[in-house]
Order: sequence, then C-alpha cells, then structure tokens
Amino acid sequence: MVSMKGGAGLAAAVGAAVLLGTGAGTAQAAAAPGQQPAAGPATLAKTDVGQALGGTTAGLGYGVAPIKSLRLDPWANSSADVLNNGATVQPDQGLAPLGTGTLTGPLSSGGGVKDLPLVGGLSGVLPG
Repeated sequence: MVSMKGGAGLAAAVGAAVLLGTGAGTAQAAAAPGQQPAAGPATLAKTDVGQALGGTTAGLGYGVAPIKSLRLDPWANSSADVLNNGATVQPDQGLAPLGTGTLTGPLSSGGGVKDLPLVGGLSGVLPG
C-alpha cells in the first residue's frame, strides 16, 4: 500500500506501473500475428582460411624472431667463456687442420641459433 503522505512513494508506484505496462505491451507486440518469428541460434560467419593463415604466420614471426637471435652462450665475450677455448687436430697425409672453433666460434662471439653453421640455415625456414 502506498502512503499518500510522501510524493516520492506515489511517484515510485506510478513509475512501476508505467514500466510494467510498457513491458507487457512489448511482449504482446513481439507475439503479434503476421510477424516473422525470431530466428534460431546465431551462426558465425565463414572463416577465410587465407587470412587466418596469414595472421597466424605474421604472429608466429613476431614470436619466433627473438628466439632465433637469442644469445645462447651467457658468458660470450668474457674471460669466463669456456667455448672460447678451442682444440685443433692436425691429421696426417697433408689434410687441413680440424678444430672446434668452427662450431664454437659463433657462440663464443655472442651469436644465436641463426649464427650456427648448420642450424642457422635451417632456422631461415621459420618465419620472422
């Protein structure tokens, strides 16, 4: 029951009646005959595979590029670098000397995966 002493209570009651009346009218209008019923569940648009692969490749390139140039030897170019020490073997019969500097040189100078002799060429296949 609404008290007549306060105008705020009467205004709230009138506002509620208006809102309830408007809601009922909207529900009746939606169910009116001759109108198209609401569609079924929403469907997603077809995916463009070319754009999806392009976006994935671009994002993958930004993620892989820093890994390819990441410095693998944390002590590179320092006096504590154990890869800076090399060993060379001089084979018999006039063959060229064989040393470890070819493999450890790119790492001891602060290089990453892309600077390694064999793996560096294969890392070019990766995006980025």
